Amino acid sequence: MADTIRLDKLLGHTGWGTRKEIRELCRSGAVAVNGMSCRDSSLKVQPGRDTVTVKGEPVSYEEFYYLMLYKPEGILSATEDPHARTVIDLLPRQFSGAGLFPVGRLDKDTTGLLLLTNDGQWAHRITSPKKHVPKVYIARVAGSVPGDIGERFAAGLVLDDGLVCLPAKAVCSGEGELTITVQEGKFHQVKRMCAAVGLTVEALHRVRIGSLSLDETLTPGTWRSLTETERDAVFRSPETD
Repeated sequence: MADTIRLDKLLGHTGWGTRKEIRELCRSGAVAVNGMSCRDSSLKVQPGRDTVTVKGEPVSYEEFYYLMLYKPEGILSATEDPHARTVIDLLPRQFSGAGLFPVGRLDKDTTGLLLLTNDGQWAHRITSPKKHVPKVYIARVAGSVPGDIGERFAAGLVLDDGLVCLPAKAVCSGEGELTITVQEGKFHQVKRMCAAVGLTVEALHRVRIGSLSLDETLTPGTWRSLTETERDAVFRSPETD
């Protein structure tokens, strides 16, 4: 028999409100299980087998969610903030009770590929420096790019606070533009690494994690679910694809 879950937990996970709100929703007759009105929010149901609807709208349950978001400028990589909008605020109601969080973070003024999930183990594999998952950024910089910048990044830069960075890559990809690959995500790391070689980052955009690239069809603030293949792609180096 498939695993069962309380109806109120399933509806809370899929964004239908607090337990109290869901209890009232059931009592109102708005919830049906397998076509029959259900007024008992504690009923056990089997996701994938039982059909649950709210006001005639089918409820689709997944234990874990894996999303790709094109993070826009000016949005915090956080789950909540009393003063500013967060990446969670960009998602629809269906994810409001699922406990999603950003995998790592991008600075408020940094744009590009950000992953969101409620799978802590998957997220840890991506963010842990020990896993050496590469993250690729396009940086627009001001200043004179050193001729040996590639060698200096590869050797492991020492930042102003004494932090020794893991070996990284920096390649000139245009006038005043660098493609930078790092294996970790310390606070303001890419900006601080550039500062260590005399450069100021004017704009920063993340384009890839592992071999997973930002979907070119997404626009700032939009998102889509990852396929199973894409969920694995973050752990592969682009050179192996």
